[in-house]
Formats: sequence, structure tokens, C-alpha cells
Amino acid sequence: MPVVRDFRKASFRLDRIDRCGRHVGSKLYWKLYAIENTLRIVINSVLTAQVGANWWIVAVDPGIVARTSRFRAHYTAKPRNASPGFEDIYLLFLSDLTNILRQNSHLFLPVIADTNNWISTLEAIGVPSNLVGHMNFPNAFDKAAIDSAYLQLPSLIGQVTNYGLPIIVPK
Repeated sequence: MPVVRDFRKASFRLDRIDRCGRHVGSKLYWKLYAIENTLRIVINSVLTAQVGANWWIVAVDPGIVARTSRFRAHYTAKPRNASPGFEDIYLLFLSDLTNILRQNSHLFLPVIADTNNWISTLEAIGVPSNLVGHMNFPNAFDKAAIDSAYLQLPSLIGQVTNYGLPIIVPK
């Protein structure tokens, strides 16, 4: 199989853009999807257990809550498009999810012993996630950071279930 290189480093050909897109989608995008959505589930599960069903209002920065309200209004105004999910946690960026984890680390630490390592891991994939999300071609360092975070997901979920908390998928 030929090596896929960033299309921007060669003369223009549409097939190069297609090849890059297929490569990024098949190698990285799905891992970021899994990371972000697993993180949403973990945050929802832990904060529901530690704070209660109203954790969104209690534990999330008011600025984030206000921004998600604006995003929700934008989506509501365009009903032909797919819904991002009923709960506002689906409107958050990876950086917002990381901030929720950081700001509430005292609630996560009893459940997830390596909470601080997770915060560092998520910070390490912030730029690579943004690169992939904006259709840029990541380098080897970016790919390795995403791969590392993805490989740690079973341990993250395992800590939640081993603590005895139910896994609560936001709607």
C-alpha cells in the first residue's frame, strides 16, 4: 500500500485530496469520535453519581452552559439537519470536556485514580483533534497522541465500572 502524504505538499490532483481524506477518516477520525463520546459518557456517569441529575447546572462553568444554549438554538433553527443529541454535553468541544474534568477533578478522583493523567492526555490531543476536525493532515506526533488516548479508553471505563457506578449514556 502506498504511503499517504499530505496533499498540500504536492502538485494539485483531486485524487490526492480524496486519498488524504480517506486516510485521516479511516486512521484517526473514528478514534477521536470514540474518545470524545466515551469521555461524554464517563463525565455524565460520574457527575450524575457524585452530584445528581442536575450536575450540568451545578458542575459546568456558566460560560459553557451559555454557549451550549446558543448552539442549541442554532440547531433548533435548522430542523432539517441531524440533532446533536438531546443533552447539551453533545454540544461541547474536547477542550470543554477537558475543562469539566479539570474543574471537577475532586469528584472524579475517587472514581478515576488517574484523573490528572487523563487531563494531560486530553490536553495532548487538543491540537491534533482540532487539526483532524478541520480537515488538516496530522503528523506522526499527532497520530501517536490520538492512538495513545484511544488505547487507554478501556481502562477509563473499567475504573468507572470497578468503582460500581453504572454507565449512563447521555441521550
